[in-house]
Amino acid sequence: MSQTQSTRSAPADGRTGAGGGRPGAALVVIAVAQLMVVLDATVVYVALPHIQRSLGFSNSGLEWVITAYALTFGGLLLLGGRAGDLLGRRRMFVAGLLLFSAASLAGGFATSPAWLLAARAVQGVGGAVVAPTALALISTTFPGGPARSRAMGVYASMSGVGGALGLVVSGLLVTYASWRWVLFVNVPIGIAVALAAPLTLRESPRRRGSFDLFGAITGTGGIAALVYGLSEAAPSSAGAAHWGDPKVVAALTAGVLLLAAFGVIEARGRHPLLPPRVLRDRDRLGANLIMLGVGTANFGVFFFLTLFVQDLLGYSALREGVAFLPLTAALLVGAAAATPLVGRIGARPLLIAGAAASAGGMYWLSRVTEHSSYAGGLLGPSLVAGAGLGLLFVPLPMVALSRVAESDSGVASSLVNTGRQVGGALGLAVLGTVAWTVTANSARARVAGVTQAAEQHALAAGLDRAFLVAAGLAVLILVTAVVAIRGRGLHAPSA
Repeated sequence: MSQTQSTRSAPADGRTGAGGGRPGAALVVIAVAQLMVVLDATVVYVALPHIQRSLGFSNSGLEWVITAYALTFGGLLLLGGRAGDLLGRRRMFVAGLLLFSAASLAGGFATSPAWLLAARAVQGVGGAVVAPTALALISTTFPGGPARSRAMGVYASMSGVGGALGLVVSGLLVTYASWRWVLFVNVPIGIAVALAAPLTLRESPRRRGSFDLFGAITGTGGIAALVYGLSEAAPSSAGAAHWGDPKVVAALTAGVLLLAAFGVIEARGRHPLLPPRVLRDRDRLGANLIMLGVGTANFGVFFFLTLFVQDLLGYSALREGVAFLPLTAALLVGAAAATPLVGRIGARPLLIAGAAASAGGMYWLSRVTEHSSYAGGLLGPSLVAGAGLGLLFVPLPMVALSRVAESDSGVASSLVNTGRQVGGALGLAVLGTVAWTVTANSARARVAGVTQAAEQHALAAGLDRAFLVAAGLAVLILVTAVVAIRGRGLHAPSA
């Protein structure tokens, strides 16, 4: 490249400072960081029973080990992306990694539920900084065209694989170490990536602007209130629902009001976290709605699959981790197939096929019973659902970032992860309410024979209903893909 060409490209790419020049190493750093923050959303799933016994969590409280992370992660992603745009993406990327690592270390030493939940929430804050800046750094590091498209494909694959791989890693760590190592393992990885970032990634220039703190407070607070209300409305072990409880009503009402305030702030603010123009593109809006649906359906499915394998099949943590390997492999195969196909046939066919496969796999899961074996009941639907997820995860960020203006690239990158994380928090609350309600009702109906078999039947009935609701959500994803996504071609976002 000539000196003139280099001078011209620097402002467009926003490349400043040391580092860079090794795109392969830069992609490894970005991919490992994204894998770590996504993996952490599910790596605690297999460890949940061990965490419950060790720290004394209730059944409904246990869900908050997942939800606390998803809430701060999803709710603060927009603010994290804005911080990268204003203060420098590499700088905030490193800061987020260090915060994530420190919170992981603190969580591993937890001695009470409150301690662990606080650490998980802070982990989510670190992840909310890392994820959007990592995606934005792809635009900084890779030139437009096939190179950037391949890099975005790797990023998307890590986003999809991380959730399933977390279940495998968790089983290994819980078996050969302890549940605390599902948190401790992040510390050396996070520190290593933070040290490598200045050597491989270029810094972006600082920009003038201000943070939309009121938007962040109302948006995150509104989502937190809704999920808290839904979680508290779930039935207790005695089977009594709590929808009329004053604190549930107050939380749901506060959630609606805060989210309404968020909408007003974003529409009228000078520097909104979510500029309305970003969602005026139909394809982008459709992609983010699909990502919201994917998160809503799949976080709960992963959670209840772990309960099925542990409580009904009686698997150990290690055997459970191995049981999720086929789902992980199917997801990788789907993602590998989608990466070259998205440039040939466009995103729409892949999104339709992925949504249809996910819906079919989840419906198939809803047919299992307490008598189903792993090979006869779970293996087939896991392969189908996993392949469907792989087909979805690759084109979604590409559509969401296609044709976005450079000034809006940070918020667009944030939205890619926001939908999945916020949807996951809401999905876990909704599917949890469905599952525990059906479980309690089934147990009451068979109260005359309260045996282990009756309890297993009640739990299986609740999990089946949750899987069926997830299948319905996947059908809504399919409808959204058909109606909202128009274009065949994809164009990588300009840096």
